[in-house]
Amino acid sequence: MEFHPEAHDQFISAAQFYESQTAGLGLDFILTALKRRRHMALGGPLVVRGEVLVSPTLARPAGLVALLLLAVPLAAEAQATSDRIVRIGYLHIQPIMPEPSPERRAFLEGLQALGYEVGRNLIIEYRSAFMRAELLPDLVEELVVAKVDVIVAIGSEAAKAAKEGTTSVPVVMAAVADPVSTGLVASLPRPGGNVTGLSFVAPELAGKRLQLLREAFPKTTRVAVLWNGGNGGARKEWQAAQASARILGLVLQPLEIRSVQDLSTKLSTLRRDRPHALYVVGDPITSSTRHIIAEAASNQRLPAMYSWREFVEVGGLMAYSAPFPELFRRAAVYVDRIVKGAKPADLPVEQPTKFFLVINLKTARALGLTIPPSLLLRADQLIE
Repeated sequence: MEFHPEAHDQFISAAQFYESQTAGLGLDFILTALKRRRHMALGGPLVVRGEVLVSPTLARPAGLVALLLLAVPLAAEAQATSDRIVRIGYLHIQPIMPEPSPERRAFLEGLQALGYEVGRNLIIEYRSAFMRAELLPDLVEELVVAKVDVIVAIGSEAAKAAKEGTTSVPVVMAAVADPVSTGLVASLPRPGGNVTGLSFVAPELAGKRLQLLREAFPKTTRVAVLWNGGNGGARKEWQAAQASARILGLVLQPLEIRSVQDLSTKLSTLRRDRPHALYVVGDPITSSTRHIIAEAASNQRLPAMYSWREFVEVGGLMAYSAPFPELFRRAAVYVDRIVKGAKPADLPVEQPTKFFLVINLKTARALGLTIPPSLLLRADQLIE
């Protein structure tokens, strides 16, 4: 859910963008550093909010750059009280920007409310794979070597890598779509193993999103669905959407992507195929390129339904979404309980009980669309 608009504007991946920022750092040296899995601060690291150091490291000879956010013992830590110092690993496939996203901010606020303060009794080790899932196992290994007390894994890919990378370090997953079918936990009430946390039940919401789209635009019969075939949760949502479409009498046109590089090609088919509407399944790739997707839908004057409200905040038309910041705030509670001795296997996986319909009226007006008053009255948020 964290992104860099400058990269999106040029239709390049986050990895390519950050590669362009590392000129002169000695790429062969950086590659060697990552292969040895050592923490190396390169070229004058930047301290971010007193929590972390930002250090670029190269992960592939072809030019992929992963930005590792390395927590370090700060001066304040040396002056820490006798409180136990808790070390948290924060693992994300997406870029982690210096300015916290709403979700990460909610997580940090949740920790603070529970008495944790960076530099006094808390260290956070940030790791980002910059949209390259193959980097996640190495990052998990780094966190295990760093002896973190718990890994907070953002999204299905990070959670899967954490589960496969360690059985001894507790893992708190945040914003994972379907942890049972993807094998992350045995069941929601009894997760077993070393993984627990928050799920946002994405597959079950696919039918509701299509229903709302049909209610807003009754003449809709053909819906293009943009989804990441490499993401287990997105695949489940696509399958659920297919089942619901048959009931609603809708024909779905799949726009399956596997990487950021696939996006421009798939979006270009909207002009050729002319669907009546677009449904975008939320996942790290679509989230990190949401500006591009929302703009493409607007350029084609397509009404669009999104899985996450973040799309609507950047110009998308409407979303039916779980309250992601609240999930991240609850993740802090899981961390606290585990640090105080609870076992992940004994902590049931939580799911949100309320979902939010968000409609961007500014976008609707720009597209010349009229949203039925009955739907406007049910919306939880209207963006003017």
